[in-house]
Amino acid sequence: MHMGNLAAAPGLADAPLIRFEKVSYAYPGSDRQVLKDIDLTIDRGEIIGVIGPTGAGKSTFCLALNGIVPQFFSGTFFGTVAVAGLDTIETPTSRLARLVGMVFEDPETQITATTVESEVAFALENLKVPTPDISRRVRDALAMVGLTGYETKHPANLSGGQKQRLSIASALALAPDIIVLDEPTSQLDPAASEDIFAILLKLKRESRTTVVIATHASEELAQIADRILLISDGRIAAEGPPSDVFSASAMLREHRVRPPDITQSFDVLRRHAGWNAAAALPITLPAAVAAVATLPDLEIAAGSAGKPRESKTTAPALSVDNLTYTYPDGTEALRGIDLTIGQGEFVGILGRNGSGKTTLVRHFLKLMAPTTGAVRVTGEDIAAMKVSEMARRIGYVSQNAHQQIFSDTVAGEVGFALSMMKRPKPEIDAAVEKSLALMDLAWAADRHPISLSRGDRLRVAIAAVLALEPQILIFDEPTTGQDWRGSLAILDTLKVLNGLGKTVVLVTHHLYLLPGFTERLVIMNGGKVVLDGPLRQVFYESARLKEAAIIPPQTVRFAEAVPALRGLSPLGPRDLAERLGLAPEVAA
Repeated sequence: MHMGNLAAAPGLADAPLIRFEKVSYAYPGSDRQVLKDIDLTIDRGEIIGVIGPTGAGKSTFCLALNGIVPQFFSGTFFGTVAVAGLDTIETPTSRLARLVGMVFEDPETQITATTVESEVAFALENLKVPTPDISRRVRDALAMVGLTGYETKHPANLSGGQKQRLSIASALALAPDIIVLDEPTSQLDPAASEDIFAILLKLKRESRTTVVIATHASEELAQIADRILLISDGRIAAEGPPSDVFSASAMLREHRVRPPDITQSFDVLRRHAGWNAAAALPITLPAAVAAVATLPDLEIAAGSAGKPRESKTTAPALSVDNLTYTYPDGTEALRGIDLTIGQGEFVGILGRNGSGKTTLVRHFLKLMAPTTGAVRVTGEDIAAMKVSEMARRIGYVSQNAHQQIFSDTVAGEVGFALSMMKRPKPEIDAAVEKSLALMDLAWAADRHPISLSRGDRLRVAIAAVLALEPQILIFDEPTTGQDWRGSLAILDTLKVLNGLGKTVVLVTHHLYLLPGFTERLVIMNGGKVVLDGPLRQVFYESARLKEAAIIPPQTVRFAEAVPALRGLSPLGPRDLAERLGLAPEVAA
């Protein structure tokens, strides 16, 4: 329902390309406004970064730019959104799609074709683009996102990150005036994320494409955005250049937004060294390195690096011997992997998209059969083990955890497996209550999972796994779509579970989240394990990480560039503060 006045088409060439006037919106069946009195103009060629906590209204804001909100979702809509002079209420979404390219948070919702090249060509064919132009655009778009050579692959056989790149390629091929991206790099490795942001900057510079990107990737936005919008509780809580918004660390923390890693670490150093507290904090790594060079020399007390954590030696929980796997199309996903994870360990597995991480995890779960080699759980070969037996030993939350949910209430979902196992109702109720409390979901017990945000649905899936109390827990990108505090809450839960003796395996791309949680890091590349060791040791293997296309956190690169910090080998802002004997007044 539209309750605003229709906008007149602007008659001036220099008029804003996008205009929001007093926009408020509530989804059908809800009185809660997810957008509240949004007033905003965006000019042609601007890159706008949209930040904010999970559930703040960022995705709804993005959907309002191409008329999907409210044309598709209906609901109650106040005010006006105009794009290139077209009112998004009156203009069909098919017409707006020619102007506004959209990349959704979940790539699975966009992919429909049976080959990669057909997926990118699909929208172009519907718009009746000439065939020679389609071929060129498909080729160029796939090259831009690093998917050349994947043209004939079925999208179902791509990794989550590769599917995300495919969705971005489909939007880029349309060459729209405006491209809107909702968490486009949430499933990408750091190197691939940097590539995507570089593409967006290139589009702005070469074709004056307007870019609106909602993301938790503050480090990348700090480098390319012209303006930052902080949306919190449906309102624009702050707006300005990245240097103003990202240096306001206290304000960002109040809104559950993580400042750039380097901004936090520089603030730690400033407190330690007594540098001018009134000076603006740098928001990029080069700026921080340059700033240190102009300030009084750092004095780091000898021995402040602390003692290394003792390594654990335990019986194996998971192990693979000479494991290989080749897909039917000939792709060698795993190539001779030998790996043992001890009982009670908290291990992180990292690697670029397509490095074999998810394929390895699927072998742990007996969802795939090895081409050669063996997989063992607590010392037993799983070849003769039933999948039902595996499920009692290993809990798994996939990178598309929302696809694991099918009950009509959150409480029903969390207790579903226990009810299928014919457990007594009081036992089920107690397990559900405990799991919901652990994941801070008691408020949603009677809600339908579909009504929750993607981040909250992920937590529902985790709660359902925890209810079964398996001894081994495997999480594939559990912090996808979560804000900073939500991510830390999930990892805090995993740390508590690990402290209770459970083996925890975490597959992730978010290196900045690992310090303080995982003790050991396994790096994969090209279907092989190329690094395996304590977190601090692996983070500072710069040359080998580069070969694996892994970019260490900014704090690590900062320490490598500042001689006074090299002896500390800090892993992140909080670790740096602890090693300097300061209170960890930082986000992560």
